[in-house]
Formats: sequence, structure tokens, C-alpha cells
Amino acid sequence: MKYFISALLVSALSLPAFAQSEAVKMPTSPLSIVTAEKTISLTVEVADEQHELATGYMFREGVEDGTGMLFDFGDPREANMFMRNVPFGLDMLFLDTSGKVVAMAKHVQPESERRINPGFAVKGVLELAEGQIDVLGIQPGDKVEHPIFKSDDADSE
Repeated sequence: MKYFISALLVSALSLPAFAQSEAVKMPTSPLSIVTAEKTISLTVEVADEQHELATGYMFREGVEDGTGMLFDFGDPREANMFMRNVPFGLDMLFLDTSGKVVAMAKHVQPESERRINPGFAVKGVLELAEGQIDVLGIQPGDKVEHPIFKSDDADSE
């Protein structure tokens, strides 16, 4: 019996975080979105570990205005975002390696299993509270500034 209980404990502890039914808090950092009209400052959680990328906003109550979650894929890849276990809508910005907004998804349906992706590889995705793309006036071509993105200056050197 002692072996059985130990085996159960080891199995439970080895489950990846995204298989658990609780929110995963990630490190936060400042981020700016530069539009044609203004610069917007946000505080974002950064998801860059496998369990963080897989969990995102699952099991949360909502997203406060002025905050978001930045998914850093490392090397560009197709982003297959979904809303499983996310009981509130989101807006999503799909970003290239320089942080340029290359696609957007507004009012993404809560609890949906549908995959959301722009159909091409991206460096990251910024998730915001539902409606924030319109409220903040974000457009394709706007620039997200955060240390995960290469600056245009670095590309020209």
C-alpha cells in the first residue's frame, strides 16, 4: 500500500502544469504598444516556458485593463491559440520578430476549442482583455516594444 501511495504522489507531481486545473502565474514585465496616435503602456505576464504557453489564461476569472499576457514562442512558429478553460473573451495580437502587429483576432469566444492563428509563423501573441484592440486603437502595423523582440535598428546593423 505504501508503494501504491508513493506511486500516486509521484504521478501527480510529474503532471505538467497545463494538465492541472489551476491558474499558472507568470513573471510580469512592462510592455509598450506604439500606434500612430500614442504609446500605450501595459504590464504583461510573459509565457515562455512550455507549461506557461500551454496554460495561458486558463482557470482565471478575467483580465484587467492595462494588463495582458505575452506568449514568446522563441523562434517563429504557427500560433495555434485556443480558449479551453478560459471563461471570458480576449483580443489577440499576432507579432513578428520585430514586434510588429501582423494580424489580430477580436472578441475571441470563451471556452472555445477552435484554433486561432493567422496562417503563418509568428514570434509571439499578445492577449488583451476583450474589446481592448478597439478601445486602444491598435491597428496592423503598430509596434509592440518588449525585450523579446529585435529592434529595427539591430536589423540594419
